[in-house]
Amino acid sequence: MVLQSLAGLPAFLVYFCTGIVAVMLYLFVYLRITPHDEFELIRNNVSSAAVALGMSLLGFVLPVVSAIVHSANVVDCLIWSVVALIVQVAVYYIVRIPVPNLSGRIAQGEMAPAIWLGLASLAAGALNAASMVYTP
Repeated sequence: MVLQSLAGLPAFLVYFCTGIVAVMLYLFVYLRITPHDEFELIRNNVSSAAVALGMSLLGFVLPVVSAIVHSANVVDCLIWSVVALIVQVAVYYIVRIPVPNLSGRIAQGEMAPAIWLGLASLAAGALNAASMVYTP
């Protein structure tokens, strides 16, 4: 019975590692497009940076989860993960339109811009995840 349960372990490892690689790629890209240094701000206890980055990461991970569930294979999953990354980068630039100094305000510790960015990222991620439907 245990061996039967572990039969899916190789597929789990492949998709889990694919998800980790997608998250690392997302963080690599996202941390370079924002003018503020999120991890430096987080190390300095700036909650707004943690909120914005954390919710943005969730907004990215939601469609990656959907891609893992709905993909035909790992390559398909990676392609849809890149689509999710592009959507989240677009969201970052779009939410800056009504809040011009978004990054500066987050770096100063203001929560309202961080929550705005984070929730917009989550909303886009949820829409993105729901839109990923595999059709053979």
